[in-house]
Amino acid sequence: MSSPLPDYLALAGRIRALAQAAGFQRVGISGVELQDDEAFLQSWLDEGLHGTMAWMAHHGDKRSRPAELIPGTLRVVSVGMDYGKDGDAAWDNLRDAERAYVARYALGRDYHKLMRNRLQKLADEVAKEIGPFGHRVFVDSAPVLERALARNAGLGWIGKHTCLIDKDGGSWFFLGELFVDLPLPVDPPASAHCGSCTRCIEVCPTWAITAPYRLDARRCISYLTIEHEGNIDEDLRPLIGNRIFGCDDCQLVCPWNKFAVRTDEPDFRVRNNLDRATLVDLFAWDEDEFLRRTEGSAIRRSGHERWLRNIAVALGNAPRTDAVIAALESRREHASPVVREHVEWALGRHGIV
Repeated sequence: MSSPLPDYLALAGRIRALAQAAGFQRVGISGVELQDDEAFLQSWLDEGLHGTMAWMAHHGDKRSRPAELIPGTLRVVSVGMDYGKDGDAAWDNLRDAERAYVARYALGRDYHKLMRNRLQKLADEVAKEIGPFGHRVFVDSAPVLERALARNAGLGWIGKHTCLIDKDGGSWFFLGELFVDLPLPVDPPASAHCGSCTRCIEVCPTWAITAPYRLDARRCISYLTIEHEGNIDEDLRPLIGNRIFGCDDCQLVCPWNKFAVRTDEPDFRVRNNLDRATLVDLFAWDEDEFLRRTEGSAIRRSGHERWLRNIAVALGNAPRTDAVIAALESRREHASPVVREHVEWALGRHGIV
């Protein structure tokens, strides 16, 4: 005799409760239909706005078709975890050209492992209650249109800067997904509330937001300092300022972030004094020290060469001091031609050839 089918409405409520108990401040359930988002993604790729991120074009349509990525998927449980920081402190950091600016999400430990473990525990708890079921956990680890799925699950709308915004909590939160083969009831999608506001477009240092909801990654400081290999366009270097890993300007000016919740999640606490560190101090890290200090950090993704390249640009934008010049001179003969080229550019900015 077969087991009775679960009460899926009750199960959906139970999943929400378990997700919140696991430390996720947001949870919602969506279907798997993303046709409009698939067309939007393809037009973005066709224009080459993804730069050198060739992986964005891989996997065909699986990125926008969850049931093809993981056969049998009927629903996606999207979760969000807050990482809110002090916005005033971030602006103070940006205004001090001798200090390095690191995107707020990367100040602590890498969120991927923490969220993935908690999502898997959530799936395990569900299995305890209903028995084995088909599922997969993702945290930025597969070709998934996570913001579109989260929007459809009611977690927030995609803003003009292309980040997800929750009217009750702003945009300072990470996303993760649990693909399931359960026909759970879905939540209503979030409606947009940007209105006529264009603050994010106007504040972008490199004018990377070329139109509402249109981001040219090739000009985006987050892309340039994290994803892009090789030389950074010289025209963009002065605009990068002291941002050495990522950029938050579009989120910092968003009015909805006055509702963002500051978090004291231990894994997200600042490490290595990265919210106060000077460019000169960070430029002194050799590769061994870089690898040691960035263990378990999202910053390791950039690698030591890009780390030095980015800081060289920031030093070129910093006020001229003896310490700045000495730091740049110390890397003038670096083994990497990319680092050497950016060091020479920075020295040239200070009148040294």
